Amino acid sequence: MDRKQIAKATTKVISSYLTYQAVQTVLAQLNETNPRLALWLRSFSGRSILQDGEVYLLALLAENQELAFRIMAVREYLVEEIMDDLPEMVFHDIKHKNSQHRKQQLEKLSQLSITEPSSSSEPSE
Repeated sequence: MDRKQIAKATTKVISSYLTYQAVQTVLAQLNETNPRLALWLRSFSGRSILQDGEVYLLALLAENQELAFRIMAVREYLVEEIMDDLPEMVFHDIKHKNSQHRKQQLEKLSQLSITEPSSSSEPSE
């Protein structure tokens, strides 16, 4: 297990997700203030690679620098708002979900062993 590689990959996923959230925030703002630009951004986002936030932003910078800067500012704001809570929340969420999965699996296994007929209860001849 290469911890640094896992951390880099996780950072990329979180960064891309925050880019997506920033786009959604800007779209909501634009729907109220500039519906035409909101429509353009929605169309652009539909044909661009939003799964990779950095590729998306590079493409947007080439098309509309002002919107790209706005999305980057919102993304930066979002990360500042959640970073303090994120590690603890992720840790507790994963522990809780793992516990739930184990519990459900144990319940399935115990139900299975109860419903299976035992070989000792068969009548002997």
